[in-house]
Amino acid sequence: MASYSFSCPDIYFGEEAITSLSQFNGKRVGIVTDDFMVTSGKTRYLINYMPQASVSIFGEVKPDPDIDILTAGAAHFKTFKPEVIIALGGGSSLDAAKGIKVTLEEYFASHHIDLIAIPTTSGSGSEVTSYAIISDPKNGRKYPLISGHLVPDIAILDPNLVLTVPRHVAVDTGMDVLTHAIEAFVATGANDFSDALAEKSIALTWRYLPQVFNDEKDILARTHMHNASCMAGMAFNAAGLGLVHGMAHAIGGMLHIPHGKINAMLLPIIIDFNSKQASTHTRDRYHRCAQIMGIDHAVPEQAIAQMTQAIRQINRHFGIPATLNALGIERAKISTLRAALVSSALVDGCTASNPRPVNPQDVEALIDQVTG
Repeated sequence: MASYSFSCPDIYFGEEAITSLSQFNGKRVGIVTDDFMVTSGKTRYLINYMPQASVSIFGEVKPDPDIDILTAGAAHFKTFKPEVIIALGGGSSLDAAKGIKVTLEEYFASHHIDLIAIPTTSGSGSEVTSYAIISDPKNGRKYPLISGHLVPDIAILDPNLVLTVPRHVAVDTGMDVLTHAIEAFVATGANDFSDALAEKSIALTWRYLPQVFNDEKDILARTHMHNASCMAGMAFNAAGLGLVHGMAHAIGGMLHIPHGKINAMLLPIIIDFNSKQASTHTRDRYHRCAQIMGIDHAVPEQAIAQMTQAIRQINRHFGIPATLNALGIERAKISTLRAALVSSALVDGCTASNPRPVNPQDVEALIDQVTG
């Protein structure tokens, strides 16, 4: 059998999780975040739990951070020389903080910086992964960087920080969680440890995401979704992802579609694709996902068909369109980007662990499907 590795940060979770910041009293702490987290008082909320810390804030992260943000952040902290960097925000802030940390550590060769990740959305799972997605706006691409140096030392899952996330963002990011968990479960690197976390994440998301949609202030549902997001992150960090993410990075990057939304749109299409001509092993894995989602059909093909139908229905319920056309993106625009979308999806690191091998014709046909 192949050799796998499984690693995860120290994780503090629950409503009192934020009090763990007191361990950084007396340290030089850099906070990497966006402007909204500063103006809305979220950075102050953190600082209150470590009143003796010396704090410097870099609050200029924008969505889809690029290389310029990493160099600006590193320049900001150069003289401060933080001992700890806290990443506060959604996936973009977490990814930027990871890049800034490794940039600083390259600059100060012998200086180790502890990375603390505090996610404010329940989606990317970046608080526990070795991935950072960095954008290249000139070419409209998103590149996943993958390195053990990018895994945070501590993740703090405070459900109070996600209570203010608007409904449409909560469902987009929540569907990202479901995609992470299902892709990790069928990925070529899936193993006993990743399976346990992926299964639990699917169960929690399928149960609690509709509750978040119905009542944004439901702290119990928000807590379970925050935990599910983290579990899915640990699962795919160990197992890999698949073609949903490979295509989502390409399409989302070039057409500027929120990552969770394009994942949700692609998920049922790619499950259908992967389960056709699939090995018995892959089919059984998707069948298991369907069972976790409460679909009880003894014939795997039937259960998988019902599962993709259920995902399409929940997308509709959440207001996520089925096609790029319905999203208002013109076919002409997609056809001009077609060759670039295909090549970008095929070279994406996530596509490599898809359970079914893919060729350019496959990706073209799938682009046609999601175009509508």
